[in-house]
Amino acid sequence: METDAQLSERDRSSGPHEGQEERSRSSRTGSGPALGRGLRWLTGGGPWRRAGVLVAACLAFVLLLTAFVVQPFLIPSGSMENTFRPGDRVLVNKLAYRFGDTPRRGDVIVFDGTGSFVQEEPDGNSVAALLREAAAAVGLAEPAETDYIKRVVGVGGDRVRCCDKRGRIEVNGEPVDEDYLFPGDAPSQVPFDIVVPEGRLWVMGDHRSDSRDSRDHLGDPGGGTVPVDKVIGRADWIGWPVGRWTGVDRPAAFGRVPEPAAGGAHG
Repeated sequence: METDAQLSERDRSSGPHEGQEERSRSSRTGSGPALGRGLRWLTGGGPWRRAGVLVAACLAFVLLLTAFVVQPFLIPSGSMENTFRPGDRVLVNKLAYRFGDTPRRGDVIVFDGTGSFVQEEPDGNSVAALLREAAAAVGLAEPAETDYIKRVVGVGGDRVRCCDKRGRIEVNGEPVDEDYLFPGDAPSQVPFDIVVPEGRLWVMGDHRSDSRDSRDHLGDPGGGTVPVDKVIGRADWIGWPVGRWTGVDRPAAFGRVPEPAAGGAHG
């Protein structure tokens, strides 16, 4: 039979366990007060602090958007006239080739030319380069010297040749009527005949007489072609100036081009 003294002793022994449990619970929820203080700091402090937090949040959102979804690209030269003019801001769709799709003939792409059009990265001040990259990411500055915008004329396996008897470029033996060329321009003044390696692209500007493109790098590693994995995205819209708002469609010029034959052996 238990006595009152034994019951009292049992009650006293349970006290420390309850205290430890309480302290353990407090330690697990210790982040609660810190989170509350952080929220009070963000929302308090007057209108200037709140405005600063809002600006920082908007900037972070814009940088994430331009890094992964769509990026403004300032057209720096006339190499793509009249499709794009110097000073235009085009919106580059960075998701265009992320889910299994690949660049097609006629697409206008932005790509990193390091290793194809530029054999060595230009030296420069790293801080200045970072600031310029941030400004270029929102279309406020010209793109990096290694970034280019051109039209895809040939994809992996294609035989691209200049020119037929009427002066037209042929892709896999099919002449292409390029109605997007700058008025008065010939498709090319430089003869060439190349089979595009798999995983690479043959690209040219729409203003052929004012464009340094794949033709100018025939003697470089890769023969002037650009690796597909260097493509940043597809130029899908003109976003600025307002009077030039429009989408950029894939032209019908390549619609009759057949798939490449083995080894690119088209006549």
